[in-house]
Amino acid sequence: MDYEKMPDRPIVCIDMKCFYASCMAMLHGLDILRTPIAVVANFTQPGSVVLAASPMMKERFHIQTGSRYYEIPKHSDIKLFEPKMSFFLDVSMAITRLIAQFVPREAVHIYSVDESFIDLTGTKRLWGTPEETAKAIQQAIYNQFCIPSSIGIGPNMLMAKLALDLDAKDTGFAQWTYDDVPKKLWPVKPLSRMWGIGSHMESKLHELGIFSVYDLAHANLTMLEKYFGIIGNQLYYHAWGIDLSTFEEPLVKERMSLGKGQMLMRDYHTSQEILVVLLEMCEDVAKRARLAGYVGRTISLGLSYSHTAMTKSFYRSKTISEPTNETLQLYAVCKELLTIHFANKPARQLSVRISNLEWASSIQLDLFDTRKEQRQILGHTMDAIRERFGETSILRAVSFTKNGTALKRNQLVGGHIG
Repeated sequence: MDYEKMPDRPIVCIDMKCFYASCMAMLHGLDILRTPIAVVANFTQPGSVVLAASPMMKERFHIQTGSRYYEIPKHSDIKLFEPKMSFFLDVSMAITRLIAQFVPREAVHIYSVDESFIDLTGTKRLWGTPEETAKAIQQAIYNQFCIPSSIGIGPNMLMAKLALDLDAKDTGFAQWTYDDVPKKLWPVKPLSRMWGIGSHMESKLHELGIFSVYDLAHANLTMLEKYFGIIGNQLYYHAWGIDLSTFEEPLVKERMSLGKGQMLMRDYHTSQEILVVLLEMCEDVAKRARLAGYVGRTISLGLSYSHTAMTKSFYRSKTISEPTNETLQLYAVCKELLTIHFANKPARQLSVRISNLEWASSIQLDLFDTRKEQRQILGHTMDAIRERFGETSILRAVSFTKNGTALKRNQLVGGHIG
């Protein structure tokens, strides 16, 4: 592989360790590294999920993200807290502002509420080498917030993320170059440890005799493209540490949006059938918004009819007064748009998009909506369960009906049914 022609920029991927638990430790003056801490979604429900656990909680009591409230032992050393979502988002924003003191805002790409990519190109004269700058950012975050972090550095976003996930999560800091690919990346197994490879893709690769990243890097590219389409091409080059993606526009810009499009597996003839899929899609879009720490005011619905319908597709939007990232609020707007614009012809493709984004901490308290914070916590709880146990570990009831698509879509790999 000719790495001379590949991107080679000092890209940092920084992850805040057990972020929710670290925030609560900071708030209560506790040491996150020495105190067993768990953030539990709801103290009133024994089956409530653990949203975050400190290192000592995992080490001493074997409680981690996704564990249940009833599994936590009664022990005087354990500190339990319910989540403060608005506070978590405030801290996330404050950390981003701190990072922006080292680099221009456009050099920061927010990956999730507790993880970001940073392009350190051009900062050497200001702060020193990429390693020195990254460690300075890491120390500044700890000094100001008492939140420890892990950092991976690589020549592109993929390598930085791999250095973080496969190395720095244990050591706190790791820097990978293209020269490290054979000795650090290729031995990785199981394949699901590789960023971007889930359990279904892993099973499909096993069927082709591919069990490690080395096997993937030395597989036949034409075969991979035949089985997985463009994803096969991406997997092959990722196994060589190659990633041509670039930073998106800053997420704080208004034109940024989050969306999802879906080609239906058959014609959907009625609005009742379509609404089932729309609810699933709204769930997915809302989850992405929550993970990124954003809410939006403009919800858009697109619908394309079957070629047999001879009817023009439509794309309509509605802007609401209060920004949201709640599934059912997105769904209510989509339902309204569908009611107005649906021509009662067979539908074959749908899209849902949320735009006009802003930081989630901008949500105002509503004296007449006392359950708003409960709904926010519920959304993050469901996200945590799916993050640990898979996308289909918790679904709405409509997904189990004949019109639901979530279960079948989860079996799709590169356009093929697994």
